[in-house]
Amino acid sequence: MFFETLLQSSVIIFLYMTGIFIIAQIIKNNSIVDVGWGLGFIIIALSSYWASEQLFHQTLTTALVCLWGLRLAVHIGKRNIGKPEDWRYANWRKTWKHFTLRSFFQVFMLQGFLMLVVALPIIATNSSRTLEYPLLMWGGLVLWTTGWLFESIADYQLKNFVKTKKEGEIMTTGLWKYSRHPNYFGEAVLWWGIFLMALSAGSHPAVVIGPLTITLLVRYVSGVPLLEEKYKNNKAFQKYAKKTPIFTPWPLS
Repeated sequence: MFFETLLQSSVIIFLYMTGIFIIAQIIKNNSIVDVGWGLGFIIIALSSYWASEQLFHQTLTTALVCLWGLRLAVHIGKRNIGKPEDWRYANWRKTWKHFTLRSFFQVFMLQGFLMLVVALPIIATNSSRTLEYPLLMWGGLVLWTTGWLFESIADYQLKNFVKTKKEGEIMTTGLWKYSRHPNYFGEAVLWWGIFLMALSAGSHPAVVIGPLTITLLVRYVSGVPLLEEKYKNNKAFQKYAKKTPIFTPWPLS
């Protein structure tokens, strides 16, 4: 059943990301793919849930993924609405040859593929038939909640800071005092919680590729490195970076 559900999710996400791509070309703004990221996980979670036995652990895990995806989509949507294309996509628009074709594969289809990989634990959970390790499920819930709070609170703190920030000023208080990227840390942690919940349903340990992928992405590819590069010449950030861990929170100062 797992592979059938995975195939179904793959087809749905291909159509979904193609639709997002078409809209992006019409409005000439590839930034909407960032909003589509969170919503895509909701689609995967719900479509796989409808094909499941709809047991308690499946309902709980699906609800958690949907809650995360909705919060993230709304947060990014509010942040981007009425603003120009994000600097990353705007830069690629200027430098990429065959921009439209390359965007389809390297931005939209690539994100769709990564979405499926990260979502492997929820697909596996909704393909299961029994809850084999209840304690592991509750442990996963605790871990998910920890990550959710980290990401949500960090985003909220940053949002309030941006409203009054001065040019060159950076966020160094709240959770940002203990990690330069606490929101990304929280996102990684909550997906490890979903992974534990998948294991509680007897899923194959190989679905660890899901949380491992999102952790590597936000830490080494699309999250932390891009922001570190953006602020590398900011003197305040350089001072901040010397006393604040880059990812995993730790009270160094």
